[in-house]
Amino acid sequence: MNWRDLLYFSKGERRALTLLLCLVTISWILLLWTDTKRMPIESQTDAHRTENQQASGERRIITGKNTSEKETSSIRKESGPHPNKTKNALTDKNAILIDNAPYSTSKKRKGYTPYTQTEKYAPGTLVELNTADTTILKKVPGIGSTFARRIIKYRELLGGFYDVSQLAEVYGIDEERHQALAPWFIADTLHIRRLEVNTLSAATLRKHPYLDYRQAKAIEQLRKQKSRLSGWENLQLIEEFTDTDKKRLTPYLSFK
Repeated sequence: MNWRDLLYFSKGERRALTLLLCLVTISWILLLWTDTKRMPIESQTDAHRTENQQASGERRIITGKNTSEKETSSIRKESGPHPNKTKNALTDKNAILIDNAPYSTSKKRKGYTPYTQTEKYAPGTLVELNTADTTILKKVPGIGSTFARRIIKYRELLGGFYDVSQLAEVYGIDEERHQALAPWFIADTLHIRRLEVNTLSAATLRKHPYLDYRQAKAIEQLRKQKSRLSGWENLQLIEEFTDTDKKRLTPYLSFK
């Protein structure tokens, strides 16, 4: 058939042929448009499924479960037969929705650690200040973990408490708190660790809270002059030491 033969068609035949060509063209356009629309939906579904698998894997690591993909698939097969692919797809979709639930009660219970309140001592109990650890100190009303650690740290610097009034020197314990804490404690001076004045260097002596650099150097120089210090009568000759210093330092200095 030659294109020239079209000139010999009637007007009705030319209209019918033109309409047929238009319908064929529209059909091809709709087919191409449907394919292009279906592709991104499938890609998006695959990406969503991959994200869910990654999220599920991260949850297993956090909870300490080391379940491989092969083990997971075998568990799903053993759970029961699936009649058709549609039912499998719905089951997997429901499983993903359950895994992605924002506040899962069972998982929240697994990771939840109940707070156990420390039991406090009854009124009238006395705690020995130089031997109590943080566990014992926290049982005293008004003392938590922070103050328990501070008390022990200051006790190590001092070498021990010789009087309960020294609690007021701990950082953060003001006069009001000290008055509330004092009735709970006693101090046994037998547990005090003394400083050997005749053997320790000035650098070591100055670490004590009651000795500064000038006093530590004065003790060292006087010890060099006298070769050995016999007692406080030697330190009273030094202007760096006052009667208040003597009262504070007497329980901590040893002249043996």
